[in-house]
Amino acid sequence: MTLDEIVNDYIREYRDDARAEMDIFRCEKSRASAIRRAALSQFPNGKRHPHQRLTPQRLLDLAEGRLQVTAKRLAGASDFDALHEIVKHEIGSVHGIGKLMVYDIAHRIGAYLGKSPTLVYLHRGTKEGAAILGLRGDTLDPAMLPRAFSRLTPAEIEDCLCIYKEQLLDGREGFSCRSKSRVARRLRRCVR
Repeated sequence: MTLDEIVNDYIREYRDDARAEMDIFRCEKSRASAIRRAALSQFPNGKRHPHQRLTPQRLLDLAEGRLQVTAKRLAGASDFDALHEIVKHEIGSVHGIGKLMVYDIAHRIGAYLGKSPTLVYLHRGTKEGAAILGLRGDTLDPAMLPRAFSRLTPAEIEDCLCIYKEQLLDGREGFSCRSKSRVARRLRRCVR
């Protein structure tokens, strides 16, 4: 697949679900409930997000407790980067909570607070996808990426680099997408 094909496939196959997922957090009734749902990595049906499915409940509870105590600081963050730093400071040093979980929780809380990433955060699979493109670091300015990615938001680029790392590795030529296992997240959007 070419980079344009990868981006087109992401838009077609994943964009709506990713936006619907963030709408869950954007539509929470209160800051406390948004922090709770974000930290517990929980969908409205009570199921846990696949990224945190193996995380022990005690770690999720610990993350929630620490973040609830800092709720005012989270709400006062000037932008997503500041919000991410607060989350990282509060829970990032806990054994068993890695960069992906810190980013996911910050992204979910950010959806509620109206703060979206302006940089592409690299961790786990996303870091692998970026490395295939010759990019390294903890964050990337989206302008550093090939032009094909310009149709995606930084959060979508993060998602795309992770999902398509194998296609990137396979050389982008004549590679057809494999069937994807996705979490069904076709949810009604709310108006806030």
